[in-house]
Amino acid sequence: MTIFKFDIEPVAQARPRATKVGKSIRMYDPKKTANFKTDLKMMAQIAKKVRKYKIPDGAISVNIQVVRRVPRSWTRKKQQDAISGMIYPVTKPDLSNYIKSIEDALNGVLWQDDNATVQLISSKKYGQSGRVVVEVNKI
Repeated sequence: MTIFKFDIEPVAQARPRATKVGKSIRMYDPKKTANFKTDLKMMAQIAKKVRKYKIPDGAISVNIQVVRRVPRSWTRKKQQDAISGMIYPVTKPDLSNYIKSIEDALNGVLWQDDNATVQLISSKKYGQSGRVVVEVNKI
């Protein structure tokens, strides 16, 4: 079991954008999503090197926890309730969209490809600051 904690505000996978290049169409991620993936990948590469982490071969189990920053517009009481787990982020973006952007960013860094994931456990909650926690287990 290896746990990685990344202090970065999570960004959900957005719908791809398209642009016409000559006679063909090129698909790309929106800037915010692309920047998140790049930043998370760099953070993971550094953490991997520091911990001397080896990419597991074969099947893996992944546990991803997405922590969203509590909205500053909320009252102090409501913020405290959210941080303590009494209020959940049941608003958009969907948890599955967060998972997709995280899996894409960590391909080739914490796992060879996300198709090696045979078990996925995930959650979305509030915290004082945004972060992504990823646990990887070889099965």
